[in-house]
This record gives sequence, structure tokens and C-alpha cells, in this order.
Amino acid sequence: MHFVHRPYVPHETISAIATPPGEGGIAVIRVTGKDALDVVSKIFSGPIHSYKTHTAHLGKIHDLQGHFLDEVLVLVMLGTRSFAGEDTVEIHCHGGSIVTRKVLEATLTAGARAALPGEFSFKAFINGKIDLAQAEAVQELIGAKNEIALQKAEEQLQGALSDKINLFQKELFDVAAILEAWVDFPEEGLEFASKEEILAMIESTFEKMKNLSLTFHEGQVIKEGLSLCLVGPPNAGKSSLMNTLLGKDRAIVTAIAGTTRDILEDELLLGGLHFRIKDTAGIRQTEELVEKEGIRRSKMAMESADLVLLLLDISKELNEEELMLLDSAPFDKTLLVWNKADLPHIGPMPTNLPSVKISAKECFGIPELKKAIDQIIWKKGPPSQEAIVITNARHKMALDEALTAGTRLVEGLKLDISPEFLSSDMRAVLRELGTIIGKDIGDDILSAIFSKFCVGK
Repeated sequence: MHFVHRPYVPHETISAIATPPGEGGIAVIRVTGKDALDVVSKIFSGPIHSYKTHTAHLGKIHDLQGHFLDEVLVLVMLGTRSFAGEDTVEIHCHGGSIVTRKVLEATLTAGARAALPGEFSFKAFINGKIDLAQAEAVQELIGAKNEIALQKAEEQLQGALSDKINLFQKELFDVAAILEAWVDFPEEGLEFASKEEILAMIESTFEKMKNLSLTFHEGQVIKEGLSLCLVGPPNAGKSSLMNTLLGKDRAIVTAIAGTTRDILEDELLLGGLHFRIKDTAGIRQTEELVEKEGIRRSKMAMESADLVLLLLDISKELNEEELMLLDSAPFDKTLLVWNKADLPHIGPMPTNLPSVKISAKECFGIPELKKAIDQIIWKKGPPSQEAIVITNARHKMALDEALTAGTRLVEGLKLDISPEFLSSDMRAVLRELGTIIGKDIGDDILSAIFSKFCVGK
């Protein structure tokens, strides 16, 4: 087994800082492996070998030369009752960056090796504490940008996705056994189930696999967030709306047309989701070079955005440029926002785009705007709390590869092709499903996955 392009040594003792860098009240140094107690005993004042598992003990850390480093709390977790499935000692010291580094260095000079990115989670995977999907959920849990992403990562860590994949495999194993029997005993005329029954069994499972794969778009929205672009003519109220949504004065607002010359960006939580909101230069015909470049960037931002809020002034008639902008807006990702509804107006002109009336200045219609944004994002409705959602591109790819092999299998059954080919396709389906939870997976893939993890996790 190789991990991050170096040999993996079972039970090798590793050490790393498990808390974020910088200053804080407490920092944690984690030591894991068969010699974890021996390593820490060389630098800790207490009789660590006598401690029971899952107990905490106050003491002092010295380096190997006997120099006092810090007064610490040591937590002992033995054997399979630790996260990694091996003896683990956590040293809770004061959170200064220098003292934390000194304590870590003391564990390394006492015999531990500096841990590689994700190596503690890798140990947990190798020792059967978690499967690969659960290991990846650890990183998603750490990187969650909103409550929904956190919930889905927690569900995956608890095994919701793994249980689903195991169920798919279980449903297909019986059919796989029948196909293998056809290959091994062709002269016996074995008939455990009719072709129609077999097709019904596997097509039902493949349909459930397809439905799970289709959740990937929702999963990406939840995990990565969306880019939200505010576009429109000058003085339509884009900067005012940005400030209103953010709840702070992020963009300069004046009555002078063309105040925003470049793209302003910020982070926004809206409806439980993470957005990267962009305020752009007003789009109009101009010969002024700086403003012209800002308009070019505005159009590029509109093309690349996941969601476009096109702001128009409802208090006045649209000119030719604004009508052209309205016609050119990408229909499937644009919400038309009629702004300045607090001023006298006749009403919005008819349009095929979904629209909402607001006043960014007076904060009128903002709840309706947020609801309209939700409706565009979740065209089929947001995922339920119980729904299992694919958030990882690797899982999506494996599911799609399994479905491709499954399509060949179904077509082959209908055409009565040789059982050897049918069995081969079924093995491909099961192999691809297995890679999601860490079965039949290559060392290079494991290396690529765990190398993206934080050091200390």
C-alpha cells in the first residue's frame, strides 16, 4: 500500500498539530501509532503507560534535554477505541504558535514522524474505522460553508451514502451469482430466475443509482455555493441591492451614472446557501476607456455566473439599450429585478423572465426576492433533510461509470449475448460502486484523495 507516493508502514507513529495555525487559547498535537505512548512518555511528566483509555491528565512537557515547554492536558485513547484505530495521545497545550511548534518538535525528536496530509484519516480507513466515503466526509465537514453542507457532510460521515452503495451492491450480488453460474456451468441449463425477472431486478437498482447520480447538481450547489451576478444599466440600483443583501456598505452608491467601474465581490449566506456575489459596472454605450473595460468585464461576469439578477428601473421607461440587455439575458439563469418600486410607476412591462419588484433603498420586496432566487436554484424543489445527495465529483464519476456498464448489461441480456460478457459487465458495475466506499481501489487514487486533506486530520 502506498500513501502520497511513499510506502505505508502499518502502525507507524506519526504526529502533527491538529488545530488551525495561529494564536488561540488551546492547540492540540495528535500522536498516533503503536509507539505513541512511548513517544509521549519521553517528554511528559506523568506515568502515561498506566493511564486508562479515554482519560485526561494534567502534567508538564519537557524536551529531551529537560527544558520545560508547557503545562498541558494529555488525553489517552487506546487501540481500536481511537479515531485512527491505533494508540493515540493528544497533547492539549497553550495555543501560541511558538509553544505549539516546540511541543510538536519534542514529539518528533522523541521518535514520531511528521504526519502527511490526511494521514490520520488514512489510518482510520486502513484500520476499518471508516470507509472511503466517510473519510472524504471528514474533509467536507471541515470545509462546509453553510448549514446544509454541514448537515450533508455529517450524514455521509455517519454512513448514509455508504449504506446506499452497500444496498445497491447487495441487490446486484444475487444476479451476479446467477451470471457467474451461467459462465461456469454452461451445460447444466441452470435457471435460477427468468431473463425478465433478472431484467426487472437490475433495472430497478440501476434506476435508483441514476436518481442518486442526478443529485450531483444539487450537491455542488450545497457544497461549492453559487456565483450571483448583479447586472443592469447605470443607476439601476445594483450597488444599493448588494449593500442591502450584505447588510453593510460594501459598494459606493451615488446618483452619478457609472460610479462602479470594476467588479466588486463579497461572500453572502442566503437561504442557507453560500454565494459569491458580484456587483458589476452599469452596461451602456460609452467611449470612456475605463468604463468601457468595466462593461466588458460585466458581460463576462454575466456569462460565467450561476445566477444573474438583472436590475431595471421600474420608475421610468426602458430605452433601446435596456431593451437589448433584456433580450440578451440568459433565460435559464436570470431573475429580472424591477427596482425602485418605492417611486411612482405604472408597472413592470411584460416579459418571459421570472421577475420580482423591490426597492433596494427602502428594503421593500427583499423577502420576495430571496424566495424567487430559491425557486430558480431549486427548480425541482430543495432536497429534503432525509435525501442523500452526491457532493463529490469522484462519487459522481464512479456512479456514471457503473451505469454505463449497467446499460451494456441490460442491452446484452435483451440480445441474449454470451454470459461471459454479461458477467464482465456486472463485475464492472460492482467494481465501480466499490470504489466509492474504498473497495477495489488503486493506491494512486487513495494517494490523490488523502493528499488533499489537512495536515493533522
